[in-house]
Amino acid sequence: MKLATFESHGAPHAGLVRNDQVVALDGAGFPDLLSVIAGGPQALARVTAFAASQAGTPLAQVKLLAPIPRPPKIICVGLNYRDHAEESKMEIPKVPTLFSKYSTAVIGPGAPIVLPKVSEKPDYEAEFAVVIGRGGRNIPGVEWREHVFGYTNLNDVSARDYQMATTQWMIGKTFDTFCPMGPWLTTADEIPDPHALDIRITINGEVLQHSNTRHLIFGIPDLIEYLSKVLTLEPGDVISTGTPAGVGFARKPPRWLRPGDEVVVAVEGLGELRNPVAAE
Repeated sequence: MKLATFESHGAPHAGLVRNDQVVALDGAGFPDLLSVIAGGPQALARVTAFAASQAGTPLAQVKLLAPIPRPPKIICVGLNYRDHAEESKMEIPKVPTLFSKYSTAVIGPGAPIVLPKVSEKPDYEAEFAVVIGRGGRNIPGVEWREHVFGYTNLNDVSARDYQMATTQWMIGKTFDTFCPMGPWLTTADEIPDPHALDIRITINGEVLQHSNTRHLIFGIPDLIEYLSKVLTLEPGDVISTGTPAGVGFARKPPRWLRPGDEVVVAVEGLGELRNPVAAE
């Protein structure tokens, strides 16, 4: 099942995507995707039953927003592909390296990544993101599937000059528009093995990152267990699992994002997240 948040007549709606159309879920009692996620399997069953008798609206006639426009938490994992840690000239982590983005950074497909005037080194990062369904604390890694609702594409846009100015990366990661997500949320049942997915980013048609989630250092079970020892995971929390090699700052010469670029993140089975790039 593919679930989206879309704008129609100036208002956001939760929707089920099927055959290039979207069915609004207001009539099923779901004002947003967070309410579907929090409702668990019973909510999904209700969505399925409701949508079966409803006509859809062509996707071309609506504006897709980020699937979860304001996630409760956005937790990001750094240096989680060995080749990216090596190109960054950093030690392979023994425990997950974590930072966060704020919800003000979130944008959806088609919305512009706005390059801030104060940064000269804006960069891209293709990432595979996990969305928590059933929350909890101290979750054993072997029970990870019981807590994952679905998956989406994410671009961890980063201002490297701000990121590297201190040992704390977050300030360079959470500029407004620096967290594109989408185009929709694919439920976990459609992805049998999330640790075997092709992941890539193209800019203006050129492939700049290409890898597979099998190369994650810390997989989803590790991340859920580690995080939930510290904090309560909640429905709708987003865990972005890290980026592979090929980022702009490691290229020679560096390849920074530029106004006029079109950036496409594509994780196998999750559609394509397309965003133009614009100057502030």
